[in-house]
Amino acid sequence: MAGKVNPIPNSIKKLWDKWNLRGFILLSLTLQTLLILFAPARKRTPNMGIMFIVWSSYLLADWAANFAIGLISNSQGDHAGDDYPGDLLAFWAPFLLLHLGGPDTITAFALEDNTLWLRHFLGLIFQVAAAVYVFIRSFPKNKLWLPTGLLFLAGIIKYAERTRSLYSASLDNFKEAMIKEADPGPNYAKLMEEYSSRKDSQLPTHIELTAERSKESRTVTYVIGKDELDSDIAVVKHAHYFYQIFKGLIVDLIFSFHERQESRAVFLERTPKEAFKLIAVELNFMYEALFTKAAVVHTKPAYILRVVSFSAIVIALVFFYRLEKEGLHSFDVRITYTLLFGAISLDSIAIVMLTFSDWTIAALNKFWQNSGLAKTIFGKYLDFKRSRWWPKAKTRNEGGQIPKTKATKCLEWIRRILFRRWYESVSTFNLIHYSLKEKRKISPTWYDYFGIGYIKVITLFGLKDLHDKLIYRTKKPLAEELWVFIFEQLISKSMLADDPETARKIGAARGDWVLEGSDWDSKVITKLLSYVVDVEYDKSILLWHIATELCFNDDKSEAEGEAGPEVSDETKKSKEHSKTISDYMLYLLVMQPSMMSSITGIGQIRFRDTCAEAKKFFSRRDLGSGQVKEACEKLLEVNTDVEPVAVKGDRSKSVLFDACILAKELRKLKDKKWELMSEVWVEIMSYTASHCRANDHAQLLSKGGELVTFVWLLMAHFGIGEQFQINEGHARAKLIVGK
Repeated sequence: MAGKVNPIPNSIKKLWDKWNLRGFILLSLTLQTLLILFAPARKRTPNMGIMFIVWSSYLLADWAANFAIGLISNSQGDHAGDDYPGDLLAFWAPFLLLHLGGPDTITAFALEDNTLWLRHFLGLIFQVAAAVYVFIRSFPKNKLWLPTGLLFLAGIIKYAERTRSLYSASLDNFKEAMIKEADPGPNYAKLMEEYSSRKDSQLPTHIELTAERSKESRTVTYVIGKDELDSDIAVVKHAHYFYQIFKGLIVDLIFSFHERQESRAVFLERTPKEAFKLIAVELNFMYEALFTKAAVVHTKPAYILRVVSFSAIVIALVFFYRLEKEGLHSFDVRITYTLLFGAISLDSIAIVMLTFSDWTIAALNKFWQNSGLAKTIFGKYLDFKRSRWWPKAKTRNEGGQIPKTKATKCLEWIRRILFRRWYESVSTFNLIHYSLKEKRKISPTWYDYFGIGYIKVITLFGLKDLHDKLIYRTKKPLAEELWVFIFEQLISKSMLADDPETARKIGAARGDWVLEGSDWDSKVITKLLSYVVDVEYDKSILLWHIATELCFNDDKSEAEGEAGPEVSDETKKSKEHSKTISDYMLYLLVMQPSMMSSITGIGQIRFRDTCAEAKKFFSRRDLGSGQVKEACEKLLEVNTDVEPVAVKGDRSKSVLFDACILAKELRKLKDKKWELMSEVWVEIMSYTASHCRANDHAQLLSKGGELVTFVWLLMAHFGIGEQFQINEGHARAKLIVGK
């Protein structure tokens, strides 16, 4: 009897047999629709919900299409029945090739996916073979052979586009495509033969090197007009020019001295706003080259193939519409129309995206550049894509208020979802706030025990870091004043980086350059230097982060004008800049560990030990989650005459009270400390930007983008840092024969 037990009822089997293929074909189309609509959003936001939709759709799309092709092949067996006519099955198969080709908006979810291009190439061969097998099995009764053949052509074009995109974006091939022809240098062997010949003839001979032209005589060939970047079309064209050069940063290529000088000459003359616009577009080119089909489809052959592909689908629709459909199930006919109209709709969206693309605008010839219609259409489109500052300048009414209309809010909402090039915000994370929220209460309630149990469960499943990122990561819109401050700090250093050695020293500084160059109290500065040069980088970030938070809350009453002397506007700005960059750098250290792993050592361990000590301290004083100011005051009240390591040893890596000592040293500078701290924080962030791996910066472009990546590219344009070498080129040798 046991052998006759059927765990799956026959009704379920019949339902599966009838609807499995239909269901998976529709699922495949649905996943393609989700990808083409949601994939562009991942460069605009790090939202976990969006990321999950794109990630799950990306993984399921290939699986669903491959599985459906297998079902089609299996359904053409001798016992397939009348549920699926052979010619209709053969007609559905190339649709799955179209789906395997994927949308233009995503070819790779992560950079590592590009290295799998060979797997996709083999997949192309096998899936085409499977579809051809299905097609051949449908003869001689196949009355859809012509539209099926057209769809085969379109499907192969789409799949080949994707495979080519993956191949081009894999870092090895990306680098190979940029490497210039080999330069053997001067013909040493020939020169020495001539030299030996002259010597043997007893002629006075010596070799003289003709050095490269002096720096003063070098001319810059690429120039941008003073007000030229007021036009968004001009911004895209110039950004594309620099992208073609500086995309080599991603694969650590060496830049020529001329390229460095040319970039410096252009960016040293730019305003902070103009530089930001150029970098934003340049990074968008990098994102699309690495994660989408953009670099492949924006070529003349690709334009022709796209027209052929789209025309093939439209012609196939016309053939199917005129076909006598006797013997076909009405639901199958509706599915076929859904596939046809779905394919046309997806291609139509792709063509619109192709037309209104930065790549298309960069390729405009002079005729279209001077066309009033093109300027108007593309100008309006690019205006939507332009990054917005916070707060945005708006016209105020007579009462001094900013008028807000539903239309304005709607347009801004549409812009943020569909058009902006990056996140336009700075993610932040604060250790004191986190520790106050996570600490255990002295007298917990039943609700607190529920929370403790919840934390233990998610920790057990390894989800605590994800939980913290969702709950404790906050964001601040990137203020124009902050970018201007960062730009001014870097441009002042760039003025000094005229030679490669100085440029490397500036790039290697992580606070010491600012401190050593300051003219404030030498005793205090000497002590502050020990918190930069004598400690590991991750420890330095934690120390300065906690010290910044302590000083920020200690000075809060003065900032609000409640007590003490009036604080200048410049001091207030420096204070806000310090706070924002401090919280941002801790966010990178704690919540972007893969990016910081190359420079931060045991940053995660040090952070957890510091949080554990802070929670213990706050619990004993029964401080609540909203008492940040009181918590900072309590920390500063602790006697720190003896260094913590002399009392606790070095088993714990906590830096909580070391940071209290640093904060007390900073207080000695009074209001001047904020100018110093803001400059130190910019230098710390610059060090992170130039020392993180280039491919980590590239990966962040697919997660909304980060301010540190903007700083990384700006430093490269200024010629600062160690992420690339500066090569002046070899001198030329001449053989001089005396008389």
